[in-house]
Amino acid sequence: MKLYISTASPFARKCRIVAREKGLAARVEEIVADPYANDPALLAANPVVQVPTLIADDGLPLTDSPVISEYLDALGAGPRLLPLAGAERLRVRRIETLANGALEMGVKLVLEKRRPESECSPSWMARWTINMGRALDALEAAAPDPDDLHMGTITAAVAATWIGFRHPDYDWAGGRPRLIALREALEARPSFRETFPT
Repeated sequence: MKLYISTASPFARKCRIVAREKGLAARVEEIVADPYANDPALLAANPVVQVPTLIADDGLPLTDSPVISEYLDALGAGPRLLPLAGAERLRVRRIETLANGALEMGVKLVLEKRRPESECSPSWMARWTINMGRALDALEAAAPDPDDLHMGTITAAVAATWIGFRHPDYDWAGGRPRLIALREALEARPSFRETFPT
């Protein structure tokens, strides 16, 4: 399998962590691609030129980190990181979705700051910052357990680390002790240490 990544992408990082946690690291070749340069191999696999993109063993291209992560979860060994059905699946998905939402707001902020200053929208940046904080507050309220590794807790820890990495002036940790504890515990795992954003 081939996984197109950027080493700074939190969405690619989630997939990389899942591959390691599920014992698939040796089967997944990680290929660094630049989506902003329309990397030809990435473009051939994904028409919207985004990372992560996974090429499965049968050649099927998979896009979107929740889809790729679920595929790897089903393929790999060990306990499922995403429950198969029922209330527990919805609970995990809710946490994962909140963390993805925080990341999406953070990515919008990064992209907006890369535009020429005359083209930036302070009102949209303010809105995305507020929404990012609301998503982090909702994650804190969900009380993710560091001892309960699943797709939601993985994504929440990835979000906390990436927001701190990309937005060092934003206080993601203030008033969020559960999120701090989750991040500290999971960042100590080998799968997290090996994929720290650069």
